[in-house]
Amino acid sequence: MFETIRLETDARGVATLTLNRPDKHNAMSAQMIAELTSACADLAGDRAVRAVVLAANGRSFCAGGDLGWMRDQMEADAAARQEQAGALAGMLGAFNRLPQFTIAAVSGNAFGGGLGLISVCDMAIAAEDVQFALSETRLGLIPATIGPYVQARTGAGPARRIFLHSRPFDTDEAQRLSLIARAVPAEDLAQAVEAEIAALLACAPGAVAQAKALIRELRAPVDAAQITRSIEALTRRWESEEASAGIAAFFDRQPPPWAPYTAS
Repeated sequence: MFETIRLETDARGVATLTLNRPDKHNAMSAQMIAELTSACADLAGDRAVRAVVLAANGRSFCAGGDLGWMRDQMEADAAARQEQAGALAGMLGAFNRLPQFTIAAVSGNAFGGGLGLISVCDMAIAAEDVQFALSETRLGLIPATIGPYVQARTGAGPARRIFLHSRPFDTDEAQRLSLIARAVPAEDLAQAVEAEIAALLACAPGAVAQAKALIRELRAPVDAAQITRSIEALTRRWESEEASAGIAAFFDRQPPPWAPYTAS
């Protein structure tokens, strides 16, 4: 059914949704975005599913946007860019609204959109050696469609720090930012996730779903206006001279024009 992800549900009603492009570091292509959206629709309508584990196959959890997808955005017109930004925003929104408890098992590095996927989960546990980064500004872009969810998780102050530069950070900082609940040795990750699932299965599924809905209502929600602003901001940014220069430099393996000169 799916080519870029796997979806499996065990007898307990625990679904494991696995990003499955290991050769591409699980970077999100248009196909993966569409398949994740479809999987969310299936999960949301399946009352037998009580929890969803977001996992990844390979060395990386998610490297952000796929290189081919980025090339397509460079060559697309504004309408096509807005459509693709809307597709990504729609997928993140669908995952964020899942009625089941969702937990990210972050087994490898997470950059850009990978942090967006983590932020739409109710909880994340990471392997201790994982690195994180929002690398968009280094490319002349901005973390737009993922921005509302990352900021909802971290708060506005910490978001300023990680949005505005592309410095990688470790699991200690990710935990302080509330992006992850905790970090464990890589060999203990599955056990740590399973412990959270076991506790969840003792809870009434209807109560869990209503509690999630209430949380979205009680705090400042990621609303339709924010999503629209994020899509429009990303579309404008793709049309900027900086984005053109930054992405071209990235593909040419050259420093962008704003990077400090470094003598060889």
